[in-house]
Amino acid sequence: QVQLVESGGGLVQPGGSLRLSCAASGSILIIATMDWYRQAPGKQRELVAGISSSGRTNYADSVKGRFTISRDNAKNTVYLQMDSLKPEDTAVYYCKAGDVRLRVGSQGYDFWGQGTQVTVSS
Repeated sequence: QVQLVESGGGLVQPGGSLRLSCAASGSILIIATMDWYRQAPGKQRELVAGISSSGRTNYADSVKGRFTISRDNAKNTVYLQMDSLKPEDTAVYYCKAGDVRLRVGSQGYDFWGQGTQVTVSS
């Protein structure tokens, strides 16, 4: 099976920075996309940023210019550098590995991490 383990969350003051990491483990052939989502209390889960295996990125408008997503394909790890954090960035952040192939010709599956809390508060 595939497991995703996130780390790097915590409490930070407005204007501060945090770096989230998410490492996928298991017998993985390739991961097509790696994404970060977040869910604030009482709100729906939303896509924050995504990155393809070739390095193409996309961001939610609310985080453009402040967050940077990157990945290390050799380590099956994705990162989210979060700068200029705002109180409205407070949420549980989830990592998703999309279209994960375990062997050549196999069906792709999505896997989620357990989430890491990010709190932005003075």
